[in-house]
Amino acid sequence: MASTAPDLESPARIEWRRETAPVPYSQALAAMEARNAGVAAGEAEELAWLLEHPPVYTAGTSADPAELVDPRFEVVEAGRGGRYTYHGPGQRVGYLVLDLNRRGKDVRCFVHAIEGWVIATLARFGVESWRAEGRVGIWTRDIDGSEAKIGAIGVRVRRWVTMHGFSVNLDPDLAHFGGIVPCGIAEYGVTSMARLGRKVSAEEWDEALIATSDDFLDALAAAAKGACR
Repeated sequence: MASTAPDLESPARIEWRRETAPVPYSQALAAMEARNAGVAAGEAEELAWLLEHPPVYTAGTSADPAELVDPRFEVVEAGRGGRYTYHGPGQRVGYLVLDLNRRGKDVRCFVHAIEGWVIATLARFGVESWRAEGRVGIWTRDIDGSEAKIGAIGVRVRRWVTMHGFSVNLDPDLAHFGGIVPCGIAEYGVTSMARLGRKVSAEEWDEALIATSDDFLDALAAAAKGACR
């Protein structure tokens, strides 16, 4: 019987999966849960999965029913942290099933590294973005000068193997966010790369994200050595 203990001396291989057709949220969630179990058992590779969903509202573990304003789409209990989030066409989602036994058992550093990865990728398209103290997600300056969310982050860690990840608004129907209070933050709006004048295809976004992934993995390697950056 093979040992399930991770070999910390050998580099883990990550499978990169890129979908061109929308994947129903419940189907993706089931696949993530299965891969999480496989990685935890040492029977599957880690996974970075880039995709889009048909319109759906997902509820995190802290979701407040009062923030589901207009449930015009399917509502799915996601099991991740956070509150209500919208996913739909024109929004690129990145799901990460990574073994933090190898990459540093620090969830805060993991989230910090994801934020840095998305910020660096947006910068490749001329979009300046940032973290905001006390507000989860990726923020930028909207066309009216106000601060608005362009990317969302929500993760779950089970047996030190991650699930869920992040989403970035390339060109979704922003009116669809009106059915919820996105991530429980009512005082700030939501924007997209298209609204900011950057028309970026899913393929272009994926290529840029993959091109900046080494820095993301380096940040996780630093976390494994106790240096969150």
